[in-house]
Amino acid sequence: MSPFRSHMQIALDEAAAAATRGEVPVGAVLVTPSGKVVARAGNRTRELSDPTAHAEILVIREGCRLIGSERLGGHALYVTLEPCPMCAAAIAASRIARLYYAASDPKSGGVAHGPRVFSHPQCHHAPEIYDGLREIEAAALLRSFFAGRR
Repeated sequence: MSPFRSHMQIALDEAAAAATRGEVPVGAVLVTPSGKVVARAGNRTRELSDPTAHAEILVIREGCRLIGSERLGGHALYVTLEPCPMCAAAIAASRIARLYYAASDPKSGGVAHGPRVFSHPQCHHAPEIYDGLREIEAAALLRSFFAGRR
């Protein structure tokens, strides 16, 4: 087994790019079991006029397209913000093995807050969850983005 290598910096780069496009700065990266980056994205809800175009959904769609399957068993997902309930449900449906997220989201999160999707009896799959990875940087990016809009 190879040593752990975080891919959160890539997700943070995607979040920063999303902010420059006027999107909420959330980034995600999907990684194979061997550590190869499969897909990376930042939020594009405004750009695509699509409320489902969250970073997590975009990388899940691309990862599934590339491997030709609706399942991403063994893959890891790095996200700069705790996934919302919609994204948590997509993570469960795609069978992602490990979820790493940076900042928690008490207002809109769906993993440790709100509906806690992976704890729900109807959830068919729950990934291993690792939170707080690069939390300070991710939270600062979000605070800066929203401070400029208030």
